[in-house]
Amino acid sequence: MDDISALIKEAKPLYFARKKRNNRIKAALCSLVLLIGIGSFYPRESSYNFSYDYYLFGTEFSVSETSSVIEEMGFPVDEYGLLMVG
Repeated sequence: MDDISALIKEAKPLYFARKKRNNRIKAALCSLVLLIGIGSFYPRESSYNFSYDYYLFGTEFSVSETSSVIEEMGFPVDEYGLLMVG
Protein backbone atom coordinates (compact mmCIF):
# COMPACT_ATOMS: atom_id res chain seq x y z
CA MET A 1 0.00 0.00 0.00
CA ASP A 2 2.91 2.33 0.67
CA ASP A 3 4.18 1.83 -2.87
CA ILE A 4 0.91 3.02 -4.35
CA SER A 5 0.75 6.14 -2.21
CA ALA A 6 4.40 6.90 -3.00
CA LEU A 7 3.65 6.60 -6.71
CA ILE A 8 0.62 8.88 -6.34
CA LYS A 9 2.69 11.45 -4.44
CA GLU A 10 5.34 11.32 -7.15
CA ALA A 11 2.89 11.50 -10.06
CA LYS A 12 0.59 14.17 -8.62
CA PRO A 13 2.81 17.21 -9.48
CA LEU A 14 3.58 15.77 -12.92
CA TYR A 15 -0.13 15.23 -13.61
CA PHE A 16 -1.04 18.78 -12.62
CA ALA A 17 1.88 20.23 -14.59
CA ARG A 18 0.78 18.35 -17.70
CA LYS A 19 -2.82 19.42 -17.16
CA LYS A 20 -1.74 23.06 -16.77
CA ARG A 21 0.40 22.87 -19.93
CA ASN A 22 -2.44 21.36 -21.96
CA ASN A 23 -4.84 24.05 -20.75
CA ARG A 24 -2.35 26.76 -21.77
CA ILE A 25 -2.00 25.22 -25.24
CA LYS A 26 -5.79 25.03 -25.62
CA ALA A 27 -6.17 28.66 -24.51
CA ALA A 28 -3.49 29.82 -26.95
CA LEU A 29 -5.10 27.97 -29.87
CA CYS A 30 -8.56 29.28 -29.00
CA SER A 31 -7.18 32.82 -28.80
CA LEU A 32 -5.51 32.42 -32.18
CA VAL A 33 -8.71 31.12 -33.80
CA LEU A 34 -10.70 33.94 -32.21
CA LEU A 35 -8.25 36.59 -33.45
CA ILE A 36 -8.27 35.17 -36.97
CA GLY A 37 -12.08 35.04 -36.92
CA ILE A 38 -12.39 38.64 -35.78
CA GLY A 39 -9.71 39.75 -38.22
CA SER A 40 -11.59 38.27 -41.13
CA PHE A 41 -14.48 40.69 -40.47
CA TYR A 42 -12.20 43.73 -40.13
CA PRO A 43 -12.84 46.19 -42.98
CA ARG A 44 -9.99 46.54 -45.40
CA GLU A 45 -8.99 49.95 -46.71
CA SER A 46 -7.74 48.91 -50.11
CA SER A 47 -10.29 48.99 -52.86
CA TYR A 48 -10.10 46.60 -55.73
CA ASN A 49 -10.43 47.84 -59.29
CA PHE A 50 -11.76 44.96 -61.29
CA SER A 51 -10.66 44.99 -64.87
CA TYR A 52 -12.56 42.45 -66.91
CA ASP A 53 -10.43 43.13 -69.97
CA TYR A 54 -8.06 40.35 -68.92
CA TYR A 55 -10.83 37.76 -68.87
CA LEU A 56 -12.40 38.96 -72.11
CA PHE A 57 -9.14 39.13 -74.05
CA GLY A 58 -9.51 37.29 -77.33
CA THR A 59 -13.23 36.68 -77.03
CA GLU A 60 -14.60 39.49 -79.14
CA PHE A 61 -18.02 38.95 -80.65
CA SER A 62 -19.77 41.07 -83.17
CA VAL A 63 -23.30 41.92 -82.15
CA SER A 64 -25.84 42.53 -84.85
CA GLU A 65 -29.58 43.05 -85.09
CA THR A 66 -30.25 39.98 -87.23
CA SER A 67 -28.23 37.20 -85.59
CA SER A 68 -27.29 36.24 -82.06
CA VAL A 69 -23.94 35.47 -80.49
CA ILE A 70 -25.02 31.89 -79.83
CA GLU A 71 -25.87 31.45 -83.51
CA GLU A 72 -22.47 32.81 -84.53
CA MET A 73 -20.83 30.26 -82.21
CA GLY A 74 -22.55 27.49 -84.19
CA PHE A 75 -25.16 26.33 -81.69
CA PRO A 76 -28.75 25.60 -82.78
CA VAL A 77 -31.08 28.49 -82.02
CA ASP A 78 -34.81 29.09 -82.29
CA GLU A 79 -36.58 31.98 -84.08
CA TYR A 80 -35.83 34.31 -81.16
CA GLY A 81 -32.08 33.66 -81.19
CA LEU A 82 -32.17 31.63 -77.98
CA LEU A 83 -30.41 28.32 -77.52
CA MET A 84 -32.55 25.42 -78.65
CA VAL A 85 -32.67 22.72 -75.97
CA GLY A 86 -34.90 19.91 -77.17
